Amino acid sequence: MFAIAFLALAAADRSHAVEPDEVLADPILEQRAREISRELRCVVCQSQSIDDSNAPLAKDMRIVVRERLLAGDSDEEVLRFLTSRYGDYVRLNPPLKGATYFLWAAPLIIFAAAAGLSIAYLKRMKERSDKDGKGRAPTAESGGAEIQ
Repeated sequence: MFAIAFLALAAADRSHAVEPDEVLADPILEQRAREISRELRCVVCQSQSIDDSNAPLAKDMRIVVRERLLAGDSDEEVLRFLTSRYGDYVRLNPPLKGATYFLWAAPLIIFAAAAGLSIAYLKRMKERSDKDGKGRAPTAESGGAEIQ
């Protein structure tokens, strides 16, 4: 039973959006196409590679990858072609250069902004709590009993 479950999970891992009519006859070229497809972002889904996406545009992009490989392009030439067509954003790991600094810095900027807003909110809540007299332990001077 465990073996069947393991095989089912292994098969599920291999099930990509690539349709049978897209698969190249040459297994080496097909492997190259798969590797390139895993490096390219589906511009419709944005969080998936074109290898994993079922979107029609992702299928078109997979077909272009295979056509370029059949025409004799190197992996880098295929990536350059699609980058020139869709921009650096199409790469799941865009190159670090002037035009892509924002893509690389955006997560840090968002995290810093969220942390700053959280800190400001917590300070405001603490100040409001102090003004209302909440959060203070009763003391002899305030008429409360001492806590021991």
